[in-house]
Amino acid sequence: MRRDAPIFHFNDARSAIEDEVVRRVVERVGDPTALLEDAIYHEVRRLSASGGTDEELARWRSLARRLQGLDQEARMAEIRALAREYARDISGNFDPRVFSIATRLMPPVLGALVAPKATFTSVRRLLDARALTDRITVEGHTARVAQLVKRGTVVYVPTHLSNMDSIVFGYALELAGLPPATYGAGKNLFTNPVLSFFMHNLGAYKVDRRLRHTLYKDVLKAYSCVLLEQGYHSLFFPGGTRSRSGGVERKLKLGLAGTGVEAFARTVLAGRPRRIFFVPATINYLVTLEAQTLIHDFLQEAGKSRYIIDDDESSRIEKVVAFSNKILKHNEAVIIRLGEPLDPFGNLVDDDGNSLDPQGNSVDPISYLRNRWGEVTIDPDRDAQYTRELGEVICDTYLRHTVILPTHLVAAAMMNRLREDTRSGDIFTLLRARQKVGVPWSQLAGEVAQLRDQLRVQEEQGRVVLGPSVRNGHGDMLLSEALRAWQGSHRSPVLEEINGELWIGDATLIFYYQNRLAAHGVALDVLTPKRDRGAA
Repeated sequence: MRRDAPIFHFNDARSAIEDEVVRRVVERVGDPTALLEDAIYHEVRRLSASGGTDEELARWRSLARRLQGLDQEARMAEIRALAREYARDISGNFDPRVFSIATRLMPPVLGALVAPKATFTSVRRLLDARALTDRITVEGHTARVAQLVKRGTVVYVPTHLSNMDSIVFGYALELAGLPPATYGAGKNLFTNPVLSFFMHNLGAYKVDRRLRHTLYKDVLKAYSCVLLEQGYHSLFFPGGTRSRSGGVERKLKLGLAGTGVEAFARTVLAGRPRRIFFVPATINYLVTLEAQTLIHDFLQEAGKSRYIIDDDESSRIEKVVAFSNKILKHNEAVIIRLGEPLDPFGNLVDDDGNSLDPQGNSVDPISYLRNRWGEVTIDPDRDAQYTRELGEVICDTYLRHTVILPTHLVAAAMMNRLREDTRSGDIFTLLRARQKVGVPWSQLAGEVAQLRDQLRVQEEQGRVVLGPSVRNGHGDMLLSEALRAWQGSHRSPVLEEINGELWIGDATLIFYYQNRLAAHGVALDVLTPKRDRGAA
C-alpha cells in the first residue's frame, strides 16, 4: 500500500478545501435571489412533508420573510453562510490510525462488532484475514490501474447492488494494493454509531439526498471537483442508487462523475495539468443482502417515488452479521472486476495514461477542452455532453465485465423453464404461476449446463465474464452451489428440493438473480424499454 497518496494527509487540507468550495460556489452565483428562493421553496416543502422540527421550519420561513428586505450584499452573505454550512456537513475525514485498524479488522467484522448476540466463533471467523481474502476476489485491469494512480487521479465508477458496496469495494482496493479513495455516502447510512465512526474516518463524505435545491447541489459538485483536482482518488456509484432489479445498470446518473471534465480543465487552466482517469468496475455477489427488499421495491415501482430505502436488511445488524458469515462460507462470494480505464471523454487509456482513439492512436485530451479559437475553456453544456458519452462507454464496460456466478445462472435457467411451461413472457403472470412448476433435479442441472455453454461463447467474444466455478463446473455442482448459497440468506427460500424435484420458493428472488443476465440475451428481459431492445 502506498501511504504517500493525498488522502493520508486529508485532515490537514480539509479547511482549505472547504474554503475553496465556498469561494467557487459564491463566485458562480448569477441571481442570488433566485438561488435563495429555490432553497427556501424546497426546504420548506421537504420539512413540512417529512415532519421537520419547528426550529428547522422557522429558520427557512424567517429567511423567506426577510429576503425581500435584504440588499444584494446581504443576500450573498446568506448564500455564503449556507454554502459554508453545507461544505462542513459534506466534508469527509481520514484518520490513518483508523485506516490501519480497519484494514486489520476488515470491513465485514464491523457488523459483528455491533451485534450483541454474535458468538465468539463468529467473530473469530470474521477476523480470519486469509478466509476473507479467499472469498473477495479482485480481478481485471488491476495492474494498469496501479500505474494510473501514480500518473493522475483515478475515479472508480462501479455498479451498485448493496449498502455493503462501499465497504467491500474499499477493502478490495486494499487487497489490490491500491490507495484508498474518498466516496460519497448517503447521510442516512451514518445513523449506526460504529459504522458511522469508520466511514467518517475512512474518507467518506456525506451526501444528503433529501436536499434537492440548486445551492446544495452546487456545493456538492464543487467539493467533488476540488477533491479530484487535488489528487484524491474517488469512488462514485453512477447508478445513483442500488439496482432495485438486480440487473446491471444501463442508464446512469453522472452528476458527480461529470465533475471529472471540469476538474481536468481547471488544472490545465492553472498550468498544472492533472489527468483524470475513470475506472468502470462491477461488484458481483453470489448473494445480495437486501435482494428481497430491493426486488419488492422494483416490482411495486416504489423506486420511482422514494430514493432512500431505510428499512431494508442492511439496517438490521443481525442481517449484516449473517451476510458476513455467508461470505466466509463460499468461494467466489464477491468478485470485484476492474474494467478498462477511460479518460473523461470515453477514450481508452494505456498504462502510461495516454488517451487512445478507437484505432489505438494517441490523442491529446486537452484538445477536447478547446473552443473554436483554440482556447481551453470550462463549458458546462459541452462537458455535460462529454459526460453523457462517457456514461454510454461505462454501461458497455459494465456488460462486458459482469461476472456470472452460480446463483445468477441457476435463477436464469429456472426462469426460462417457468417461461416455457407457462408459455408467457409477462413477469407478473410468471410470478403468480411459480407454484405450478416443479422441475426434476437432473433436468434443471442439464439446462443449467446448456445455458452455461451459451455464455461460454459470449465470454470468448468478450461480452461477459464467467466466474471460475461457472466456467469449469458441471450442472449438478452449479445447482448445488446455488442452493447452498441461497440457504438461509433470505427471509424465504429461493429454490427448494422436494423429492428430487426443484420448486420455486420465492419467484421474486428468482427474478432478481436472473436479472443479472437480462442484458445478455439468455434470460427474461423486462428491464429495457421495448424501443431500446435489440434482436438479442
